[in-house]
Amino acid sequence: MMQAVAVPEQVKDVAQWPVISTKNLDLQFQTADGPVQALKDVTLDVTPGDFVSFIGPSGCGKTTLLRCIAGLETPTGGMLSVNGMTAEEARKSRAYGYVFQAAGLYPWRNIGRNIKLPLEIMGFDKSEQDRRMRDVLQLVDLQGFEGKYPWQLSGGMQQRASIARALAFDADILLMDEPFGALDEIVRDHLNEQLLNLWSRTKKTICFVTHSIPEAVYLSTRIVVMSPRPGRITEIIESPLPKDRPLEIRDSAAFIEIAHRVREGLRAGHGDV
Repeated sequence: MMQAVAVPEQVKDVAQWPVISTKNLDLQFQTADGPVQALKDVTLDVTPGDFVSFIGPSGCGKTTLLRCIAGLETPTGGMLSVNGMTAEEARKSRAYGYVFQAAGLYPWRNIGRNIKLPLEIMGFDKSEQDRRMRDVLQLVDLQGFEGKYPWQLSGGMQQRASIARALAFDADILLMDEPFGALDEIVRDHLNEQLLNLWSRTKKTICFVTHSIPEAVYLSTRIVVMSPRPGRITEIIESPLPKDRPLEIRDSAAFIEIAHRVREGLRAGHGDV
């Protein structure tokens, strides 16, 4: 049974209180071939304003962990809380926005109506829907494209529209499941820069799944390295890089050193299996 952690009255430094907390988290799937241990003994705290990337080999449980945080999968052991609530309560209270690997835009709705969809479901009046739609389009540099349809936009623009939709109801947490994985390197670099700028402006807490070591190092305040299944956290690497990060920082000695640590952590995780 998952139990949420209530924030004590005496806690004053809210900035240090974890908005996402897991302790000894396990998840076991039951399949026709027997039980499969997807996550094992995962303990992690994410504080407000963190940009945390999850990296590990395919099938290690990165997306599964993100889905647990989102209340889309139910852990079979341990503790998980999101904003002091259970993950299910956080999902029902719309505590987070979720960006999937594919943009997932409805082709029969133009970009503006795609972005307004969650606002319609939540019951915002039309004028507020329009205001929020315009605001988030400006945040992702898509102002003027609200009348276009998804098929009229490039893959990178579609993902920016998907991010705008996740931002529309202004949740403090943004969960991103490898949103740029299918894009070419030039577009990916551009969107990485835009995402850092967006994070700086909105002060969101971001959890980001990726297979790319350079992407994880470039974006993150902390990098969570995971082992092959069953998914465990083998290392959490704190980034010393400044928040202002031009792409050229990837040529710096500090960047290369962090990338080396991540690569070594991934190798060590394979050795532990």
